[in-house]
Amino acid sequence: FQFTETGVISYPAGTDQEKVMEVALEAGADDLVENEDGSFDVLTAPDAFAAVREALDGAGLVAESAEVTMRAGNTVALGLDDARSMIKLLDMLEDLDDTQNVYSNADIPEAVMAQL
Repeated sequence: FQFTETGVISYPAGTDQEKVMEVALEAGADDLVENEDGSFDVLTAPDAFAAVREALDGAGLVAESAEVTMRAGNTVALGLDDARSMIKLLDMLEDLDDTQNVYSNADIPEAVMAQL
């Protein structure tokens, strides 16, 4: 559907991206994606997640976070009003007792987030 189960290992800006890429790809990672703030994510198949994470940890590369999650196949950029509505909806869904996880394909630009 719109989301795929993906391993995501995140590194802060300033981490040696070339070293991470070399170790991650050798261990079976699928991709490395750079974020707007200079941080980056290593993407893996769920079954390769543990091996890739262990290889990165073994190389002395400390991740900011690491998890297997649902990742949107495509995102939708939201303006200010839509972002407000989306955040309100996501908060309401997360507050439900029966909700375990909430995923979204909303892309809220930093300029819009600053206005919220």
